[in-house]
Amino acid sequence: MSSVVDVSALDASGLANLVRRKEITAVEVVEAAIRRLEQVNPVLNAVITPMFELARTQAAGPLPDAIFAGVPFLLKDLGPKYAGVPQSAGSELIRGFVPQHDSELVARQKRSGLIVIGKTNTPEFGILPTTEPRAFGATRNPWDTSRTTGGSSGGSAAAVAARVVPMAHANDGGGSIRIPASCCGVFGLKPTRARTPLGPDVGDLMNGLVVEHAVTRSVRDSAALLDATSGPDLGDPYWAPPPARPFADEVGADPGQLRIALSTIAPTTGQPAHPDCVAAARDAAALCADLGHEVTDAAPPLDGDLLVQTFMAVWAAGCGTAVDGLAFQSGRAVDLERVEPLTRALYEIGHRTSASEYLRAIALLQQLARQIARFFTSYDVWLTPTLAEPPVPVGTFDPPPGDPIQTVYRAAAFAAFTPICNVTGQPAMSVPLYWNAEGLPIGVHFAGRFGDEATLLRLAGQLEAARPWANRLPPIAADTPCPGT
Repeated sequence: MSSVVDVSALDASGLANLVRRKEITAVEVVEAAIRRLEQVNPVLNAVITPMFELARTQAAGPLPDAIFAGVPFLLKDLGPKYAGVPQSAGSELIRGFVPQHDSELVARQKRSGLIVIGKTNTPEFGILPTTEPRAFGATRNPWDTSRTTGGSSGGSAAAVAARVVPMAHANDGGGSIRIPASCCGVFGLKPTRARTPLGPDVGDLMNGLVVEHAVTRSVRDSAALLDATSGPDLGDPYWAPPPARPFADEVGADPGQLRIALSTIAPTTGQPAHPDCVAAARDAAALCADLGHEVTDAAPPLDGDLLVQTFMAVWAAGCGTAVDGLAFQSGRAVDLERVEPLTRALYEIGHRTSASEYLRAIALLQQLARQIARFFTSYDVWLTPTLAEPPVPVGTFDPPPGDPIQTVYRAAAFAAFTPICNVTGQPAMSVPLYWNAEGLPIGVHFAGRFGDEATLLRLAGQLEAARPWANRLPPIAADTPCPGT
């Protein structure tokens, strides 16, 4: 075993290979991740629940013969449950609730050999595209600590960008994997609807808007983790089309000549994205053309106002369900004085929404999904900016006094491109290909056909090889020596 291994320089697959060959031990890798977290977390506030002793015990014990045996990992404090570890969902309402069982996703993560060292920060109930919960405070962007990490998986993305762990759990109901991936300069794949399990507590979230996966440093890690965690669970109401072969086999495979549609107009506003975001998308389009793909300016016809209004109806109903459901699971009464103003406002809208209004919103969103599906008969991939703006300052999404719902519309303008693929269920990814003049990462968004992660992973692997991003370090990582072993 070498005494000079910089574990922060390796992705999860690389670390697992060293552990497998006994060139390094799981204990050493986990200890290095813990030391790294202790260095940067006082500044970033990415992890809110350390699990150090549990992780040390697991690392010292027998490891499974699995793809990621011995690799440290972080779990977002929203969604999947880890038995015996508190879950707060970013809220004082259920803070301190300790679930007594693992979610199926966590069970699969454990079987893959991952060792969870902590739980990451998230906005209250994952509502906003920033990570600034009142209960735990803001997570700071490693590239500029005055800026947002995005949300709702901002704690996970910040930790991966700062080289604490090579990948971390994330989930996505309106862009919550891809938004923080863009803001923090990491890779974020949102899989196809129902690709990964939500059970046993739920079979569906917000009529299929929500899906689970991760943010990662490398494309191959995202693909291998998807292989380890995807597939239907017992009793699932529906599931994604099975892949033709392992997702890991797609990384490095020739994507062929793809027909790529490019657009930079924000669907929710009808306005061009910020010039930096337009530049990022057009730069990626030029790279794709250089790689032999056919790129055309095109976009599906969308009614942005209708999209925002119908999505908000489902989101508000989902917020009401989430608050009621988590309160029930934790054995607590719903106390609206213990939630944030925006959560309270959405909860009340959700409870005022009639069943017929909700079903009408679902029908309209499904109609939109069919329009998008027809667009993809002419194109293999849709390329846009991930976000309509670069990472905005912390505090941008603070609700105005007396009218917290205005924050939703501000958020919709910021995250103008990502919710569409939650509505349609299509896979989509944010790829870190561009940094602006201020040194802030600007993600580029690629959407694929329903069930076709394979095309996206082939393209992502090609882009990663053509313009590697793994060695780009945010200031906090460059200025803070990474612990070796």
